[in-house]
Amino acid sequence: MTTHEDSGTTAAPDRHPQILASECGGGSCPTVYATGGETVVVQGYVVDGHAGVEVPDGERLVEIPTEVLLAAADAVRNRA
Repeated sequence: MTTHEDSGTTAAPDRHPQILASECGGGSCPTVYATGGETVVVQGYVVDGHAGVEVPDGERLVEIPTEVLLAAADAVRNRA
């Protein structure tokens, strides 16, 4: 598992993140984006109080529907 310290950049420098899966298709709702590398970017609802989880500086917990996560996983598999 990659940690915050060794993750490097989150997006390929020559590409904008591409939508893998979304509830609305427009990026104004929970969305998972491909970065062009070995990571994804997740847009979701911030979880208040960190739900009892210790979160390092620079990271946030976000919540997305399971269906969006599963659709993103399918999209990643189909790109391989």
